[in-house]
Amino acid sequence: MQDWVTKLKAMDDCTLCPRLCHADRNAGRKGACHEDSAVQLARAGLHMWEEPCISGIQGSGTVFFSGCSMGCVFCQNRPIASGQIGREVTIERLAEIFIELQEKNAANINLVTAGHYVPQVIEALKLARENGLAVPVVYNSSGYERAETVRMLEGWVDIYLPDFKYMDDDLAWKYSGVKEYSFCAKEALAEMVRQTGTPVFDGEGMMKKGVIVRHMILPGHTRDSKEVLRYLHETYGDTIYISIMNQYTPMEWAKEYPELSRRLTAREYKKVIDFCLEIGIENGFTQEGEAAKESFIPDFNYEGV
Repeated sequence: MQDWVTKLKAMDDCTLCPRLCHADRNAGRKGACHEDSAVQLARAGLHMWEEPCISGIQGSGTVFFSGCSMGCVFCQNRPIASGQIGREVTIERLAEIFIELQEKNAANINLVTAGHYVPQVIEALKLARENGLAVPVVYNSSGYERAETVRMLEGWVDIYLPDFKYMDDDLAWKYSGVKEYSFCAKEALAEMVRQTGTPVFDGEGMMKKGVIVRHMILPGHTRDSKEVLRYLHETYGDTIYISIMNQYTPMEWAKEYPELSRRLTAREYKKVIDFCLEIGIENGFTQEGEAAKESFIPDFNYEGV
């Protein structure tokens, strides 16, 4: 109990994310994540659109948390990332949601953008495990994390599913409003891999432990994508899986950035995939067809909350 109290008290002067905003979130002040310490959710349900080894045929038990420490101009989930949508739940209710998703035969519990609620999530997972939670837990992240916060999750998370959005920090500042993105993503990823080690799959090909790093290619920025993928392969080899995404969707709120007003071309995507093959990436996932559709964005209607 004391450990939990100590972790929650850390939100009196919040430094959970790399922005180090020092907001007293326990006093109701909102941090750089747009949230105070009350857990806010937008949706909790089965999600079929993750990587095959995460969703499987039954779906991933995905919990969408409101708020985000980044400010991506192209964010598909902007209404929840900016804190505009969210319903408050207690830690006890969050634990119940995890159990309810397991009862719906979810392949796992998938925590989407939960970094600013790590102390509460840990306590909810503890309660859920005491009440029978047995499926793997997935930590689905922007990659903009503090390694110290990721370290708190050791023993509670089985699968890490971070983004690695940029190698060029000028792009990170321009499009996401964050500094030192690549440094933070590298440090956090190293901690994730340390915790999970070599990926583990069951007989049906479902991941039980490990790291999958996602990279979404931005239109006009294949050069940076290659640098991201080169770093991941040279640093981790087959210790991680890499998911190379073509699903960039132009959003109305990014209209001030004309270079992002179009979808990725097939030629751009092929160029990056060919590069991956050239440097020897084998453990990975690609997207086929028209993944870049707004219909792939869930309805944040408080389902399951």
